[in-house]
Amino acid sequence: MSLDDLETDVELAMDDAKAYDFLDRESRTELAMLAAPLDTDTDELLRRAVHTLFQSTTDRGRLDFHLRSAYDVTYDEYLSGMTYGEMTGEAQFPQSEDDDRRYQF
Repeated sequence: MSLDDLETDVELAMDDAKAYDFLDRESRTELAMLAAPLDTDTDELLRRAVHTLFQSTTDRGRLDFHLRSAYDVTYDEYLSGMTYGEMTGEAQFPQSEDDDRRYQF
């Protein structure tokens, strides 16, 4: 393969990327540049990109931060269908306002 082959493949991938008119020009160019050497269609690259963004956001704790800010739950709570309070029985055993007694023997 040569530089001319790469330019041809990137141009073909750019033609495919034009279907994604919601992407800006820079994003379409980057998508084409990834599609050419990876020999993958653009749909698959977009699926991989979403998966990679989701994984990195989850791994870094940013998803939980935004979920807690917007919905007052974490991703684990969402997956389990229960809040941590519900998991630990907080409703059955509410903490008393007078917590000083627990340190008395």
